[in-house]
Amino acid sequence: MKIKGSVILLTGGSSGIGRAAAQLLVAKGAIVYITGRDSEKLQRTAKEIGAEPLLADMTSDEQLANALKHILDSSGRLDVLINNAGIGAFGPVDGLSRSDFREVFEVNVYGAGILGALCAAHFKEREEGHILNIGSSASVKGFKNGSVYSASKFALRALSQCWKDELRPYNVRVTHINPSEVTTAFYQEGRKEREEQPNKLRAEDMAHLILSCLELDDRGFIPEVSLWATNPF
Repeated sequence: MKIKGSVILLTGGSSGIGRAAAQLLVAKGAIVYITGRDSEKLQRTAKEIGAEPLLADMTSDEQLANALKHILDSSGRLDVLINNAGIGAFGPVDGLSRSDFREVFEVNVYGAGILGALCAAHFKEREEGHILNIGSSASVKGFKNGSVYSASKFALRALSQCWKDELRPYNVRVTHINPSEVTTAFYQEGRKEREEQPNKLRAEDMAHLILSCLELDDRGFIPEVSLWATNPF
């Protein structure tokens, strides 16, 4: 697709992968709407990178519907949804709680699923569009103390696979992206960005991968792709 002039909705755009991807896409000429829950941080980020801020909580169906309505009212269409917002909870299996599952799945699965459903209806009507779900290496392989988080990312990967088969007849592409560890504010106290490390992925690396998936000619798409640090140890 042509990035310049395209209309993109990117969730969790205030920091990390979301911010880096939004910044790159804006620089390429896209109109990028970013969502977040922290109004001050969202507004500041949007101003700094040239994106459009949309205050929206992934746990609120009403706020997600209103965000899409605002985009359609303002820009007339939506070309791309990037489901990037995500949270984590980690701990041993004998310490699992229903509240841990509920909190993480509300964002990583239910929120992404509901927003995907809303955007899919628009894409089907237009017979074009692209959904990118940001998964994780935890989407394909579980790990110690990762029951809740990995289960949520396995579920998101399942959504990606189902949507791919369902939406292909409508010329809608679905891509699932699995990064390994990225030095962002994810699961950091106070949502403070981590320092870059030479053996870990950067948010900018993910941004370039997202751009590459979108820039393909519309006749083809990448169903799933993983990005790993070369030497993480």
